[in-house]
Amino acid sequence: MKAGLEMDVALVDPGSIEPHLEWSEVVDAIRSGHALPRASIADNLVQRGRDGLLLRSAWIDGLGSVVKCATVFPGNDDRGIPTIHGSVTLFDDRTGVPEAFLDFHQVTRWKTAADSLLGAQLLARKDSRSVLIIGAGTVARSLVPAYASRFQGIRFMVWNRTIARAEGMKAECSPLADIEVVTNIEAAAGEADIICCATMSAKPVLSGRWLKPGQHLDLIGSFRPDTREVDDDAILRSSLFVNSLETALGKAGEIIIPLETGVITRDRILGDLYDLVAGRIGRTSREEITLYKNGGGAHLDLMTARHLLDKWTSVRRNAGARDDN
Repeated sequence: MKAGLEMDVALVDPGSIEPHLEWSEVVDAIRSGHALPRASIADNLVQRGRDGLLLRSAWIDGLGSVVKCATVFPGNDDRGIPTIHGSVTLFDDRTGVPEAFLDFHQVTRWKTAADSLLGAQLLARKDSRSVLIIGAGTVARSLVPAYASRFQGIRFMVWNRTIARAEGMKAECSPLADIEVVTNIEAAAGEADIICCATMSAKPVLSGRWLKPGQHLDLIGSFRPDTREVDDDAILRSSLFVNSLETALGKAGEIIIPLETGVITRDRILGDLYDLVAGRIGRTSREEITLYKNGGGAHLDLMTARHLLDKWTSVRRNAGARDDN
C-alpha cells in the first residue's frame, strides 16, 4: 500500500440498521443476486472433534466479494454462550479494497432465514397455514418473523429436546405470531404444512414416515458432511432441491450421506436457487413433498452484506439530511 493511502472502511453498526431491515427486502436482495452471474465459492472447514472453524468466501461479478469466518462450538450451550462466532468482511468488486466490516450474527441471521423463506416461497404450497419448527435456538427464532412476513395468518408449532428452551422461544416470539409448544414431534410433523429443521443434531430428528403429501421441508441445521436432520425415508419421499449445488454437494450430510450409500443418485438433486429463481424447476403438484436444503454459502452472505451496507449508507444519509434541516 502506498504511503499516505487511506481506506474508508465502513464499520456497520448492527443496532443502527436493525429497525430498518425488512424480510421482503432481504429476500429480494437474494433473489436479484441469483440473476447475476453464478458466484464463485470456496469453503474450508477445519475440525477438532465436534468443534469447527469454517471459512467461506465468494465472489459475484458486479456485486463484489466477501470473506466470512465462523467458529462452531456445540459445547458452548453448556457454558451459556452462543455456539457460533465469527466475522464478515465485504470487498469492492472493482478494486478489491475492503468496503465494510459487518456484524457476523446480523448477517447470518438475516441471510439464513431469508434464504429459507425464499425457498419456501418458491416451493411450498401457497395455502400453507402451519409451520413446525424443530429447534429453539437463534436460527429457529428468526424463522418466525421471516415466515410470518410472507405467509399470512400462519401459525407455528415449536419442538425442542429441552422444553424450557421451547417455552422461552414462545415467550420471545409470541408477540409476532401464534406459537404453540409441542411435545409430540411425530404428531406435529404429520399436521404441519411446512417443517423447518434448525438444530445442531448429528443424527436425524425427522422421520420420513411421519410426513404427509404436499408438505415442504426446510433443512437448515446440518452443516457438516457427517451430520443430517432427516432420515433416508424423508429423502426418498421428497423432491430434492438445494440452495447451492456447490455447498450442498460438498458439505451437507443430508445430501452427501444418501449419495455415498447409494440411497439416491445425483440426478435426484433437481437444482438450486439459480434454477428456482429462473423458473426452470419447482413444485409440480399439490401432493408433492418438496425438500429444500439450506446449506448456506458465502455468496448468500455477500448478497445480504451488500444489502445491509446499502441500508446502512441510506440510514446515515437520511440522518444527515435531517440534521442539515
